[in-house]
This record gives sequence, structure tokens and C-alpha cells, in this order.
Amino acid sequence: MIRIAVVDDHHAVRLGLESALEAEPDMEPVGAASAAAQLAPLLYRTRPDVVIVDYRLPEEDGLSVCRRIKREPPAPAVLLHSAFADDWLTVPALLAGVDGIIHKGAPGRALSEAVRSVARGSKVMPAVLPEFLSASSESLAPEDRPVLAMLAHGTPEAEVARALGLDRRRLARRMDRMLEALRFVAARD
Repeated sequence: MIRIAVVDDHHAVRLGLESALEAEPDMEPVGAASAAAQLAPLLYRTRPDVVIVDYRLPEEDGLSVCRRIKREPPAPAVLLHSAFADDWLTVPALLAGVDGIIHKGAPGRALSEAVRSVARGSKVMPAVLPEFLSASSESLAPEDRPVLAMLAHGTPEAEVARALGLDRRRLARRMDRMLEALRFVAARD
């Protein structure tokens, strides 16, 4: 049974997701939150396998929420659920540690398959388009570009840290800074 928590600020969306997930024989919605501030108690209380996070939340965006979830081992899989699930979101999502991106307009079957995939440890990410990778890279400090390149090629964070001679906390701070820079670039577009 795949245990799933939902973070979305719209009550109707939370109910719709929970209903769709309950209809699946191998899935169990274990809780929901309407804001990022409610997330820590939800995760502690429910210990989900997968967390579905809305990209647009009040007070904090879904990328920051995903990044925070993935920092605490053992972290659940994270599926970013967004009406803005376009190609530009893929690179920042990589930095945030997102396991999958699903468009809010996707059919229920696509959602349930994405949940199953990330629960198994697979990624459900659109391909990183070269033009977005290049534009993202140009907006970063030169010392951060190798981090982005390794992540874009699927290198796990622990290996990135080892390759660059960084401890995991220092790499995490760099990735936070990189995510902030990419969020600023995306906001301008």
C-alpha cells in the first residue's frame, strides 16, 4: 500500500486528489495540508511514501517545500503537482530534489501512475531541454554550473558532493542559492 500525503491550498483540489487516490486499490491517502507550515507535523504523524505538493502555495512555493522535504532522511518521494508544469519548471525541480512533475490537468490515470513510479524510486520528469539547461546555467555563478550539469545528468546529490569535495550541508546551501537564482529567472519570464 502506497501512503500519500497531499499539500495544496485549495480545499476542492485536496478532496479531489484524495478521492482519486482512494479509488486506487494500492493507494492510501494518509493526510493533507493546506500550507507549508502544516507540513512538518503531517509528515511526522503520517510517514507517507509519497507527498504530492502544489507548486503555488501561500507564503512559500512548492519548490522550497520539496527541497525541505528531501533534506530530512528518510525522505518520501515528492511529486510536484502544478498547473504550471511546463518545461521551464524541470531545471528548478531538479535542484529542489523533486522526483516527479505532474500537470494538474493530467488524467487521473496519469496521476496514479506517477505516484506508483515515484514510490518505486523512479523519476517522472520531463526531459531537460538543452535551451532551458543553457539558460539556467548562464544565470548561475560559474562555480555552480558543474552542480547543475551533474544533477541534469542524474547524478545523486551524495555523488555531486563527493565529486566536488563538499560536505552535504555545504552542497545543500549552494543548491538553495542556485534554486533561488533560478526562481528569480523564471519569475521574470
